[in-house]
Amino acid sequence: VQLQAFGGGLVQAGDSLRLSCTASGDTFSGYVVGWFRQAPGKEREFVAGIRRNTGYTSYEDPVKGRFTISRDNAKNTVYLQMNSLRPEDTAVYYCAADRGVIVSNTRNSRAYKNWGQGTLVTVSS
Repeated sequence: VQLQAFGGGLVQAGDSLRLSCTASGDTFSGYVVGWFRQAPGKEREFVAGIRRNTGYTSYEDPVKGRFTISRDNAKNTVYLQMNSLRPEDTAVYYCAADRGVIVSNTRNSRAYKNWGQGTLVTVSS
């Protein structure tokens, strides 16, 4: 499966953005999908994930209540709705997908074989 992430941009603190991750080459509904981000000088970190069958979602603590991950299987797309953005949310955001990610590995970037190219989100104060 090939992934393409887009939707990033430059916004002000408090604004919203919606990132999209579109898949091609396979049926996206069969994949666990995660959003990760990497800020300058920092390691890549988990942001949110969505399971393939249950649609169960999980979030890292800093984004809980502000970000929402969802999927539209008919469009082969997973979204990350980001509200109340903060300067510390500035990063390159990546989507990742894999069929075989077990629940306990949802937050582990090494569990995902397929990655999109990343989209830059910059939040100014």
